[in-house]
Amino acid sequence: MDGKRGKEMPYTIVFETRNTQEVSATDATTANQALAIITALQGANEEIKFIRSPQEGDIGVEMVRVLAKEEEEEMPVALANVSRAREG
Repeated sequence: MDGKRGKEMPYTIVFETRNTQEVSATDATTANQALAIITALQGANEEIKFIRSPQEGDIGVEMVRVLAKEEEEEMPVALANVSRAREG
């Protein structure tokens, strides 16, 4: 993982509703949360306009998937570090 990304990184997902054609946005604090929101929006046939994060800029759904996988891989390490800190 590079120095740009922290454990939590805000994401803004901008989408257009099919029935009203209004553009809306929602925020997520992790890539996994963003991926869950994207999946729900796609399931409702909403069009994802773009996904943005301050660290990464504009990114696509595939990049969110990659970042979500990185988060999952880091989670056991983070939990182990917390456990060690509590023991110490």
